Amino acid sequence: MNKKILVMAVFAFALGVCTSNFAMSNVPANFKVGVVDVQKLVSNSKQVNALKDEQVKKADELTNTIKKAQEEIAKESDKAKKEKLIKKYENDIAYIKNTNDKNYAKKLAEIDKSITKTIQDESKKAGYDLVLAKGMVLYGGADITNEIAKAVK
Repeated sequence: MNKKILVMAVFAFALGVCTSNFAMSNVPANFKVGVVDVQKLVSNSKQVNALKDEQVKKADELTNTIKKAQEEIAKESDKAKKEKLIKKYENDIAYIKNTNDKNYAKKLAEIDKSITKTIQDESKKAGYDLVLAKGMVLYGGADITNEIAKAVK
């Protein structure tokens, strides 16, 4: 079994090398390749940091809501009213959490789209034919992360 996997892996590697050599044989000599550290751009983005701060505030608000609910439920002595309060707060808290999660995902997608567009626009301005994520590149390409970072808001 292990020999089969090894043989398949070697075959796949050889096929990849052959394919890449064939593909690269048609690349013009002046083909410009850039690499971008997308993780660095995202972590240094003012938009992402503002979104993180907003999420922290919303998490604090949710924690305060939970504490308030716990206190109010603890004060209630009537079992039926207590159960009703528990259900009410469970629903309220779930709604708040889901709304916060959806808003966060939506805003994060917008930021991702904005950063991707900035990378594309700046790369085209600088005359790059191809830009790859730095994490996917083993060797080669000009690192244009710092130039792109200046344009990312």
